[in-house]
Amino acid sequence: MRLDEMDDDAARSALRSVCASSAWVDRMAGARPFADVAAVLDLADRALDELSESDIDEALAGHPRIGDRPDNASSAREQSGVAVSAPSVLGELRQRNASYEERFGHVYLVFANGRPADELLAILESRMTNDAATERRILRGELAQINRARLLRMLSAESTADERVSE
Repeated sequence: MRLDEMDDDAARSALRSVCASSAWVDRMAGARPFADVAAVLDLADRALDELSESDIDEALAGHPRIGDRPDNASSAREQSGVAVSAPSVLGELRQRNASYEERFGHVYLVFANGRPADELLAILESRMTNDAATERRILRGELAQINRARLLRMLSAESTADERVSE
């Protein structure tokens, strides 16, 4: 696995593109080498579960608002369904994002995975009734899904590159 072969700086950079939490990156980078992809995913979940609330806030800071212009390729891919939405839906999403942030004190995080803006808006609306503790639990689950998808994409790209080299 190429992640295991990278020098520490390159591995940390690759892992930071998955999750912006320094504690998560440290845990993942320090655990190399991994036995297989399942071991990577297992540790990713356990490391996320063990993050403090301030570590989670650091991870959230690495995610643009749903409907804002994504600042990295992963976010752009994940929010691709939002990019083609009607301006009225995007405007409503911006307004509800602001309400969400005012209520909970952090960005609305959802595993967008190409879903359209109206679906993500409906999810946001349903989550507005949560208490703060419930919402933090939900966003940890959403972050876990995002991390897993990004890791799988990264590790899949490694496999594809390895296959091209060996042909």
